[in-house]
Amino acid sequence: MDDYHQSIFQTVADATRSLSLLEEKDINAILEAIAKETESKMHYILAENQKDLQRMDAGNPKYDRLLLNEQRIKDIVKDIRNVAALPSPVGKTLMQKTLPNGLHLSKVTVPFGVIGIIYEARPNVSFDVFSLCLKSGNACVLKGGSDARFSNEAIIDIIRTVLDENGVNPNVCTLLPNERAATDELLNARKYVDLIIPRGGRQLIDYVRENARIPVIETGAGVCHTYFHKDGDLHKGKNIITNAKTRKVSVCNSLDCLVIDKDRLVDLPFLCEDLAKKDVIIYADKQAYEVLFPSYPYDQLKNADESSFGTEFLDYKMAVKTVYGIDEAIDHISQYSSRHSEAIVSEDRDAVKLFERVIDAACIYANTSTAFTDGAQFGLGAEIGISTQKMHARGPMALEELCTYKWIVEGDGQIRN
Repeated sequence: MDDYHQSIFQTVADATRSLSLLEEKDINAILEAIAKETESKMHYILAENQKDLQRMDAGNPKYDRLLLNEQRIKDIVKDIRNVAALPSPVGKTLMQKTLPNGLHLSKVTVPFGVIGIIYEARPNVSFDVFSLCLKSGNACVLKGGSDARFSNEAIIDIIRTVLDENGVNPNVCTLLPNERAATDELLNARKYVDLIIPRGGRQLIDYVRENARIPVIETGAGVCHTYFHKDGDLHKGKNIITNAKTRKVSVCNSLDCLVIDKDRLVDLPFLCEDLAKKDVIIYADKQAYEVLFPSYPYDQLKNADESSFGTEFLDYKMAVKTVYGIDEAIDHISQYSSRHSEAIVSEDRDAVKLFERVIDAACIYANTSTAFTDGAQFGLGAEIGISTQKMHARGPMALEELCTYKWIVEGDGQIRN
């Protein structure tokens, strides 16, 4: 590690200890001050965001993720205040007992320490990550994507100013330089950074996992399916599919593949009717293509190939797979799932229970949209990402998932034989 980056990581690690001395009321006051400052500096943030937007093609699906406007800033401010209103996850006693020798043991929640976040063109993540890290007593080292450079710099400048004004070392929120080398240095900062969380597409997550020398929690990549079972309700299905696909296409919980039972192929044109109005391109297998061909817009209907399945589109695109029953549906989803969010539409309770029990994913949905995979929607205040792995955290990662624990052992002179 070069001296420049080592110095950055050392200052963050040194600053972390000061967070343990903050009372919860102090943290809440800082978050409220950041919320107010964000409101007052809204036009500054939007002006810097505009610089980023001007460098990106408006037709790029990432454009919507990069975009900030007044309503989105207001939503961000609301999320900051929601986090402030949540109870602190730090200092909870998970278990305690007294041993026969008189030693008293307590298992108590504590912050990780320093969390490194690597993320792409989503400037709102800067606010979300900092709010959650501060509330849970963690320092954060942020490495944003070059697409959001000006937005991120403006946001972190506001946060660090408020921290300094409140007597908190601003290095507890550090934005790394906008260069690829900084990413590699962060992935190797073993003495200084306790955990890495990548937020982005599969390419980013794979790169972090393969190159990090620090524990990684994978988040973000979502190849999401909805299975329309032979006993699915037609109107529920149509609304769920349309919402999951088109509510916001650039997010990880959006629908990528509709799996439909052969017995319900006749209903496929109705299920996809509203998708056509949203200009969704469908990659349909042979049977689904033949059913959709007479009614779905010709220029929006394509023949699926192997690459159509297991793809996170992040765009107005969706695959359709025909299956012969629930067992084949489960096989298909299990083969192509990223273990993020999977859904079934069915009025058959036994089928629903089978799907819920057998499908391996962080979030399983029955008769509702995968768009609900979100920390705020789960009542967690906000999220730092959606974990698709099984160690430590799974699903929306909020305050509790940003803590680990330590053992406190109290005695009165006992020694071990």
